[in-house]
Amino acid sequence: MEVDILIDRITDCLIDTRTGEEVETEYRMREASIRPRDYRGWKFNWSITEKNGYDIYELFVKDDDTVQGRISVKVDGGVADVDIAETAPHNYTHKGIYSGVGAHLFAIACQVSLDAGYDGFVTFTSKSSLVEYYKEKLNAGVFRGRRMYIDEEAARILLDKYMRK
Repeated sequence: MEVDILIDRITDCLIDTRTGEEVETEYRMREASIRPRDYRGWKFNWSITEKNGYDIYELFVKDDDTVQGRISVKVDGGVADVDIAETAPHNYTHKGIYSGVGAHLFAIACQVSLDAGYDGFVTFTSKSSLVEYYKEKLNAGVFRGRRMYIDEEAARILLDKYMRK
């Protein structure tokens, strides 16, 4: 699949766009298989990525079980590979309830890589139109074409921003 998520802003946490307040977050790997009703209204069919061996991580506001975003990650070959990253429908565009979701999802992938002993290194395939965007917003590099990576240095920036609270 292609990663097609906008990084609205790099924040210390998620920002409640209604109040401007930072909110604490938590994430967890989804234990139960994802069902169609779990991704109704989302852009992607999350069961496909799961069937392809990717683990699905979900981002939450602390003490609230409403999913704010999802990212699918497979640790393989010395990296954490991202198949899909998606903001929850209620966070789409500038009218979303929370900003900062997109970059936070990539920080989760970096943490998965770090926990697996791969120094935060993450790979993903970008939509053609977003290659330059991810280079700027995530400090991502390009292998070739649309195949991109977040190296240890770029991962450290995301991890320090989102995971070191």
